[in-house]
Amino acid sequence: MATYDLEQQEQIDQFKHFWNTYGNLITWALVLVVGAYAAWTGYTYWQNERGAKAAVLFEELDRAVIRAETDKVNRVFTDMKDNFGGTTYAEHGALLTAQFQAAKGKADDARASLQWLVEHGKNKNLVVIARLRLAGLLLDQKKFDEALKQIDTDVPDEYKALAADRKGDILFAQGKKPEALTAYQEAYKAMDPAVDYRRFIEGKLTALGAAPAVGTLSPPAAQAAP
Repeated sequence: MATYDLEQQEQIDQFKHFWNTYGNLITWALVLVVGAYAAWTGYTYWQNERGAKAAVLFEELDRAVIRAETDKVNRVFTDMKDNFGGTTYAEHGALLTAQFQAAKGKADDARASLQWLVEHGKNKNLVVIARLRLAGLLLDQKKFDEALKQIDTDVPDEYKALAADRKGDILFAQGKKPEALTAYQEAYKAMDPAVDYRRFIEGKLTALGAAPAVGTLSPPAAQAAP
């Protein structure tokens, strides 16, 4: 029995030594792990709650657009930017607001809405769409150099055809027909033949005297060819 007590005491002494040496480190490690978990849980809850509130505002924005309530559209979008910037709803809201503003003849306001998305957007696809639309507005205002800057950036593969097409429009408006032709040809090659918009690019190439060969026509045009 005495031997057992001695072994038990030795184990207790070893544990005390271990705890005196590493206990503080272990305690801090546990605090960090528990704290990180709590922070992540709180952040997830905050994000979900934030997203839900942003969704409600987007629905309100959509209704205001349908009802053509200009002041409310501007007010709701400002609220989305100020309180829910960084959410996908706010980024979609920028596109919707810009479309509404452009339709109302408020080109400068539409540009500002799209520029906000370009500068603050996190969704790369939505940012590219904003750049393409912004380039179109700048083209309409004959601000060609600014328009080109919007599309002379890294563009995801799925948007390369549209970017090249928009570049062709800008170059053509500048009177640079050879460069415009090259851009349209690039857009035509990159565009999926199944996409109807390819026919519009085909029409631009034809107008410039460079209609695609029959074998490369998009399906509807190829059927109509003799």
